Amino acid sequence: MKKIKISVPATVANLVCGFDILGMALNDPTDIMEVTLLDEPVIKIKHADDYDLPVEPAKNVAGAALLALLEACENKIGFEVLIDKHIKPGSGLGSSAASSAGAVVAANHLLGNIFSKEDLVRFAMNGEKVASGVKHADNLAPCIYGGVTLIRAILPLDIIPLSAPPLHVTVVHPQIEVKTSDARQILRKEVQLKNAIMQWGNIAGLVTGFLKNDYALIGRSLEDVIIEPVRSILIPGFDEVKINSKEAGALGGGISGSGPSIFMLSQEEKTAREVEKIMKNVFQNIGVEYKTYVTSINYEGVRVMSNQ
Repeated sequence: MKKIKISVPATVANLVCGFDILGMALNDPTDIMEVTLLDEPVIKIKHADDYDLPVEPAKNVAGAALLALLEACENKIGFEVLIDKHIKPGSGLGSSAASSAGAVVAANHLLGNIFSKEDLVRFAMNGEKVASGVKHADNLAPCIYGGVTLIRAILPLDIIPLSAPPLHVTVVHPQIEVKTSDARQILRKEVQLKNAIMQWGNIAGLVTGFLKNDYALIGRSLEDVIIEPVRSILIPGFDEVKINSKEAGALGGGISGSGPSIFMLSQEEKTAREVEKIMKNVFQNIGVEYKTYVTSINYEGVRVMSNQ
C-alpha cells in the first residue's frame, strides 16, 4: 500500500469522574484523513478544511505524532497527510487526538502493522503534548482501540479496554472555545480527602457498571466532585442541561473532555432524542450558537475506508 484513507472518531474523555483515565469513542462526528507513504524521510501536512491549523510538522499534532513514529523506524521513509476535520478544534470532542491517532494508525497500516496499539498511543501522545502541553491518553486510547478504555497508568503506559453495554450518547457543542491548556490551569492543586474518596468510589462504580451492563450503577456513578464544579463555570447553560436531561430520563453525563461540549448517556434512543431537544432549548434561550449529535459508542476506533 502507498496510500490509505481513514475515518477517525470523536471521543469523550474523562466520562465525568475519570479525569485523564477514562475515554469513549463515538460514531459521530468523524474526521477524514488520507496518508501517503513517501520514499524520503519527510513529513508533509495538508489541510482540506478552514481551521488554519499549522502545517509545520513539529507544531502540528499529526506531524508530532508521526515524527515520534519515524524515530522508531529504521527505514528512510516519510508521510504526506491530508486532514479534513469535522471534529472542531477546541470542541472537547478529541479533535487533536483524532489527528494524532489517525496519522499513526494510517502510517502503521502502510508499514504493514509493525507497531502495537499501545505503541501507537505512545507515539500519538506527542501530538497531545503539542495541543495541551501534557501527554495524556484518555482521548487517544478509545480512538485507537475503540469503545471505552481505562488508562491505568501513563508511565509505563497501561491501557485496559472495557466492555460496555449499548448506550446512546447525546452531545451539544456550544460554539465557544475552551482551550484544554486553559481548562487545566484553573483546576485546584489540592483535593480534600473526602472528595477524593467519593471520586474513587464513582470511578470504581462506573467501571463496574460498564463491565456488568448495570445501567443504574452507571447512572449513580456519573458524578464528579473535583473537576466539574470548577470547569462548568466556563460553559453557559451547563447546569440547566444536566438537571433537565436527568429529569428526562438520561443516566447522567457532564463535560466532554475540557469542554465546552456537554454529553449525556441514555439507555434508550427515545430518551437521547428528548435530551437533544432539551439541549437545543437551553442554548436557544441563552442565545449561544450550538451543534448537537445523537450518536452511540464506536467499538471499532479508526476505520480504514480505502487503500491503494
